[in-house]
Amino acid sequence: MNLPANHPFAGVQNLPAFIDEIARRDFTMFVRQAFPLVHGGAALDWNWHLDTMAFYLNEIDQGRNQRLLVNLPPRNLKSFMISVAWVAWMLGRDPRRNFVCISYSNELSAKLARDCLTIMQSALYRRLFPKTIISTKRSANYDFNTTRGGGRLATSVTGTLTGRGGDFIIIDDPIKPSDAYSETVRESVNDWYRTTLSSRLNDKRKGAIICVMQRLHQYDLCGLMLEDGGWQHLSLPAIAPRDDYFPMTRNRTHTRKADDVLHPSREPRWALDKIKNDQGSHTFAAQYLQEPVPAKGNIILKEWLVHMKEAFPAHGEIVQSWDTGVKDGEKNDYSACITARLVGKHIYILDVLRKRLAFPDLLRTATAHALEYKAQTLLVEDAASGNQLITMMREAKVAGVPLPLARKVEQDKTSRVHGMSPLIEQGRLVLPVSAPWLADFEAELTGFPSVRHDDQVDALSQLINWMVINRRETPTDMVGPIDVEGWKRNYNRDDFDEDPWA
Repeated sequence: MNLPANHPFAGVQNLPAFIDEIARRDFTMFVRQAFPLVHGGAALDWNWHLDTMAFYLNEIDQGRNQRLLVNLPPRNLKSFMISVAWVAWMLGRDPRRNFVCISYSNELSAKLARDCLTIMQSALYRRLFPKTIISTKRSANYDFNTTRGGGRLATSVTGTLTGRGGDFIIIDDPIKPSDAYSETVRESVNDWYRTTLSSRLNDKRKGAIICVMQRLHQYDLCGLMLEDGGWQHLSLPAIAPRDDYFPMTRNRTHTRKADDVLHPSREPRWALDKIKNDQGSHTFAAQYLQEPVPAKGNIILKEWLVHMKEAFPAHGEIVQSWDTGVKDGEKNDYSACITARLVGKHIYILDVLRKRLAFPDLLRTATAHALEYKAQTLLVEDAASGNQLITMMREAKVAGVPLPLARKVEQDKTSRVHGMSPLIEQGRLVLPVSAPWLADFEAELTGFPSVRHDDQVDALSQLINWMVINRRETPTDMVGPIDVEGWKRNYNRDDFDEDPWA
């Protein structure tokens, strides 16, 4: 290979051997060579933040730090760098090391494990590190050993670690984004960390724990770690909040100015602005800016609500969504029905019915309401009196009344409201200028979760969740705690595999 005279490698007699030797000693060179092996041969678009991550990983390798917390937006190579390439490189240099790598699901942890094993079984790796050999006695993707006693175990937060430990523990996305607003799930992950994880280091004097994740909530695992203290913290938001500088390998630094985009060749400012519009400001602030909105306070802002003076469109699908109460007493919950016309990506609210109804009245009201608005789709929460309503309406088969669709609730109320907030912030929920029900509806919607009753909110979130699934909107149209996995199952989509830049 003929290189220009001013090239840093000009004059090297055996360039391939020289590059191999650099890759053995320098993690950043190894990353460049390993990336195409698990990304279909694609070349790596290098950026300074990868050098900065390498610097902090080197601090762990050299024993100068034992607790590293890395926050990065999605699709910025955090998992590949740390859970895949770094583990492979470290085992290449010392096959006696043991790694435990943990993610929120077995599927994700297994995918990262496969990528790591793919690199370690490649011709490149065999050439660079011939003494690191995968043992035939334990060679599964999720749990493999080297012939020198080291290895990599992949598991999930809910998986077992009984009898297993590691010299390095890597926590990579410990909580699923759609579960971020569930206090139950967050506390479960935090309790798991407190009671289980730290005891799994082989040598607590020298062992290291790395946590790499995007921020999801003020009280996610990262929030707990920062509150506890003792962590070296690398936070790299998609847009710089202030002037700052970051260390890189080979005694270099990168100066980042306020408002600088993290990786402009991959995600320019206009692309980030679109993501913010698609996801909503709450989600964007957490996942992309690494500054989750404080948990207390209202989720839906009044200024997001759109009011239309003109007549609503006369075309589109009429959908009614019922959240039913249990009894009709004054201290019990209301039954609420949202009647909406769906036109394209917009939801036009035609009516909100809210009453305390005993079951016979509930059945009569639901039937009459469907006939009045010529409902084409009828959604009923499959719980309490809703279950009975579904059964009775299906048996009655009243002409002009659609058979009710039973809707199961799988997330808590707060998660569901956060899930629909991006759509409302985008201006896709349209209200009339005036209506008898409007003031109460807006007060409950913008007051949640600090309201006494939330039946109207429940009915609306049920409608929006159904709309996202039924109309096959992609998660970029509706990002937040929507059941995306369920969406994939319903439509057998295969184009939401783990992104190589995750």
